[in-house]
Parts: sequence; structure tokens; C-alpha cells
Amino acid sequence: MRADATKNREHLLAVAGAVITEQGVDASLRDIARRADVGLATLFRHFPTREALLECLLHARFDEMAARADELEASSSPADALVSWLHEFLSYTHSYHGVVASMMAAIQDPQSALHASCVTMRAAGTRLLTRAQSAGAVRTDIDGTDLFALAGSLAWLGDQPSMAPRVDHLVSIVVEALLTTSAKPAAGPSNPGS
Repeated sequence: MRADATKNREHLLAVAGAVITEQGVDASLRDIARRADVGLATLFRHFPTREALLECLLHARFDEMAARADELEASSSPADALVSWLHEFLSYTHSYHGVVASMMAAIQDPQSALHASCVTMRAAGTRLLTRAQSAGAVRTDIDGTDLFALAGSLAWLGDQPSMAPRVDHLVSIVVEALLTTSAKPAAGPSNPGS
């Protein structure tokens, strides 16, 4: 790719990232092109579909989430690594409103531009889950697909204005349900008067 074409592509990605952060994954492609000060045909020349644009925006972040799983695996207890990764995944999904629906559809569609990235990210979470299960820290009746579905559900709730304030509380409940008794933090002193 020529240097000017690479520069245009990077500029389009930067503008698209900003617009999608503001408006969500259903942002107008025409608006992205306008704000990038290019024609719609130029946008489509670089990214023939919305999904191709999303894949370019999300691919690097999904790879970061997979690498982050490696780091957590090396530096944290199995339960802490899984819980930290889950929180980071949820935090990331809040960057792009509506990304969860795209991810959930893409993971089931091998033809999707997002499929490989989503599968890689799910595999990273599954690896942390399996490690925590082997350590006896997480219940064993859940698999990576279930974990991805739970995380996606929590992320979707975060996209709903009426539920967004409750997401942290709901995440705590889900994490508590996943952890086995031996992995849960010790209870503080009981206070019978509360």
C-alpha cells in the first residue's frame, strides 16, 4: 500500500473510532466519511463493509485482550486472573455502544470479518476459566461459550441506559456465583445488627 493510502486508512480508522465511540457501532458511515473529510467511495475503498471497518478497529483491541489474558495468567492467581480479565472485557465493550451484538453474531459466523478476532478473545477467556476450574476456584459446570455469553449479557446490560448504573452490582453477583467457596474472599466480621 502506498504511503498516502496508508495515511488515509489510518486517518479513517482514527475518525471512525471517535465517531463510533460517540454514536455506537451503528454510526452512519456517511458521517464517518464526512468527518474524515473524504468521500464515501474512499471509505468503501478501504473498508468495503461496516463489518470490515469494525474488524480493523476491534482486531487490535481483541488481540490486546488475548495478550492481557497471558499476562494475568502469569502474574495472578487463577481466580483473580479470570475476574480481572472479565472486568477488563466489560470495560472495553463500553467503549463502543452496541459492539456486543456484533461480537455475538460474528462468533457464530465463520464468514464474518470479526469471527477470528472474537474466537481468539473467547479462547483467551476460556483458557483463564479452565485454569481457574483446574485450581478449584471456579465452578466446573460452565465452559468458555457460557462465559462469553455471560460477559456479553452483562455488556449488553451496560448499553441499556436504565440498567447501566446496576451493571457493577450485577457483575459482582455473577462473579460471586462463578467462584467456588474456597476462592471467595473471607467474609468480614459479622454484624448481626445490620
